[in-house]
Amino acid sequence: MNAKPPSTFHHVFVRGKSPRTLLLLHGTGGNEHDLVSLGRNLDPEASLLSPRGKILENGLPRFFRRLAEGVFDEEDLIRRTHELADFVKEAATSYSLESERIYAVGYSNGANIAASLLLLRPDILAGAALLRAMVPLVPEVLPKLNKISVLLLCGRYDPLVPEENARQLAALLTDAGAAVALHFENAGHQLTEHTFDATHRWLADQPF
Repeated sequence: MNAKPPSTFHHVFVRGKSPRTLLLLHGTGGNEHDLVSLGRNLDPEASLLSPRGKILENGLPRFFRRLAEGVFDEEDLIRRTHELADFVKEAATSYSLESERIYAVGYSNGANIAASLLLLRPDILAGAALLRAMVPLVPEVLPKLNKISVLLLCGRYDPLVPEENARQLAALLTDAGAAVALHFENAGHQLTEHTFDATHRWLADQPF
């Protein structure tokens, strides 16, 4: 019998048929339902775990505070990253998930906190698809991400994430030992069919 479901985040959990779980992390203004259909299309067999960010910015949910566009409240980011990591660990126990088969799929603010999870709590994820992510923070000591695969999908015309910032994130994760695939598409900040197709292909190449 499963333990009591974790209550630290409002979330959706959908049981899958394979050992893999997709941790779905929405963008600013999203909620726990936003990426569920995307997750199911990306991997019809995976379990889906989709929490709602706790921070409200003008009434819009986010996973951590920011001081201005592209300027993060690093103290809050660190605290919220550990809070999310602890939730994922609790959910893995409660829902009997294979902790070494949890892959994040994050968009925008969700991608940024997924990147922060990799940098601060490298034990949580087996890999991550970071859609329109930027550097969340630079840790004093880089983690060891030698067994981690990361997909970075960026928009060449993204007004929120400069190309150089995306390249810095790729370099940071590569320096930590991750296997990073960095791709730019002719798009802005919004997701496209190419984003979905590339993420689907990347996930298909990851071990179950």
